[in-house]
Amino acid sequence: MTTGAIAPKVLALSWPLVLGNLLQTAYNLADIFWVGRVGSDAVAGVSLMFPLSWMFVSTAVGLTAATIALVSQYVGADDRRKADHVVAQTVLLALGVSAVLATLGFLFREELLALMGAEDAVFDAALAYIEVIFLTLPLTFLFFAFRAALQGAGDTRTAMWLVFISAGMNVIIDPFFILGWGPLPEMGTRGAGWATFVARAFAAGTGIVILLRGGFGVKLYLRDLAPDPTLLKKLVDVGYPATLDGWARSFASVAMAAFVTPFGTAAIAAYGIGIRLMSVTWSVAGAVGQAAATGVGQNLGADTPDRARRVTWVATAGTMAMLFVAGGICILVPEFLIGLFDDSADTVAEGRTFLTVIAPFWGFFGGTMVIQGAFRGAGQTKVAMALSVLARWVFRIPIALALAFSFTITVPVLDLQIAALDLGVIGVWASFAIGAFVTFLLAAFWFSLGRWAEGVIDDDAVDETGAASTEQSESSSGLQADSETEVNTDD
Repeated sequence: MTTGAIAPKVLALSWPLVLGNLLQTAYNLADIFWVGRVGSDAVAGVSLMFPLSWMFVSTAVGLTAATIALVSQYVGADDRRKADHVVAQTVLLALGVSAVLATLGFLFREELLALMGAEDAVFDAALAYIEVIFLTLPLTFLFFAFRAALQGAGDTRTAMWLVFISAGMNVIIDPFFILGWGPLPEMGTRGAGWATFVARAFAAGTGIVILLRGGFGVKLYLRDLAPDPTLLKKLVDVGYPATLDGWARSFASVAMAAFVTPFGTAAIAAYGIGIRLMSVTWSVAGAVGQAAATGVGQNLGADTPDRARRVTWVATAGTMAMLFVAGGICILVPEFLIGLFDDSADTVAEGRTFLTVIAPFWGFFGGTMVIQGAFRGAGQTKVAMALSVLARWVFRIPIALALAFSFTITVPVLDLQIAALDLGVIGVWASFAIGAFVTFLLAAFWFSLGRWAEGVIDDDAVDETGAASTEQSESSSGLQADSETEVNTDD
């Protein structure tokens, strides 16, 4: 990434990650597609769980991003033994954290659904689904640990192929569990959960076997599973910025889902389908953002900040152009896209409105994600996190409240009354669009200031800058470029 034409190198770094991210997205799309054959209540129930599921994924990403940083440094220093020790401690941490989250989630599952506003048939559908998904959490965390370990060692393709196989398995077995094909009873949303459980059990189990056998750059030794408090603390310290970033996004998504709930089943179902369609674009933008992070990190390490800047703008422009085209296609055929998942007239109508309002702004979502990746590549993890917080908690949620609902606020002293516009659920949709546009402008301005280029991260700085400085540490350790690209994705 430090020499030659920029666009082809960004593309070469991005495509394995794009494919891997899209395959991960296939899990959710497959569930929604087959659940849509059950009914709108089932779609709404599964849709309501998407933000909560992403919160757990964000936690796993944060923890294992630290693994990428540490493993890559030890491999680069040719200290394989310490790299293997990090892998074992990551597995231990993943199991411990996921077990706690799964237990708490299962114990308070009904309270969580009530907090999100689920009622009646939607509540029942969501409950049946989430009870199984909580059991799946340790498997999800274990797979992320496996993927991070291999990526730190310089192998991104093995995990990609494993995701491909497990996602394909999920797509195939979904109708058997959900609709009762073959010898299995019809289980509805609970069946969607069990199909995901089986697919992820395969992926996690195969990943652990690969680590135990070795031969992919790192190996898992059972004797290393004894807790190492110092290393566990380092994993947490390095990974927490990415985790907090993901949580800020996830809690905001939960809040937005709660805003949609009062407007009925059709709105909830349309929201779930629309968000999953958007998640395809986030997968692409997230992958390009990771490639941009690698490019920025390598060029700052090579003391060529001007090229780092060009890498970012080329990646941003290309991503935005692609997503604007994708959004235009959605505007042309919204009924077809929504109808693939739920063909009820009310859901299709609401979904059409969702896409009409939000799809034209997909490019701005993607542009911000790429710029955030560049900040992470420069070690500016707090800036990337600040953009996430501002996008959701300043530019989206307050706007959704002001546009969608009916209330009046009196300003003290001035005795000034400010009334919300009460536009209904379209106000929620509009808040996504407005927030995306304003956040992109802020991100582009912030990046153009150039403060991210003032320093170059060295090997010792990783503990201070967090997981997103992985790209620099990997670059300095001499790993091949494609080992540096797969760190984190989401809106």
